[in-house]
Amino acid sequence: MSKPGSKQIEVQIMGQSYLLSCPPGGEASLLDAVERVDTAMCRIRDAGKVKARDRIAVLASLNLAFELSQKEAESFQASSFAQAENSAFADAGFDAEPLDPQTQARVEDLMRRLDQTLDKDGRLL
Repeated sequence: MSKPGSKQIEVQIMGQSYLLSCPPGGEASLLDAVERVDTAMCRIRDAGKVKARDRIAVLASLNLAFELSQKEAESFQASSFAQAENSAFADAGFDAEPLDPQTQARVEDLMRRLDQTLDKDGRLL
């Protein structure tokens, strides 16, 4: 059931239709996400190592989550570098804003969950 004000969009992922609910103005983001998931799942399916749709979906989501965590880690490192520069500016008498630690916590949580999942399976592909 969709939420009031949301829009229903029919999409195809790995040849199967899905009716998804989307908030107003979120269509482009949703379609981009669908494209990423479809590409990831088709790549795994086409490699021929995995046949079950649910297993393909799990592996694709793990790969996408890993890519996201890598980008967040890179962003955090860049932020940490900027914070160090800001600290140097603050030491020199310039004002600096504190860095929000939520990004680091999210990366650590994603990495912990990936490690737990990979321990069960042994590897992504």
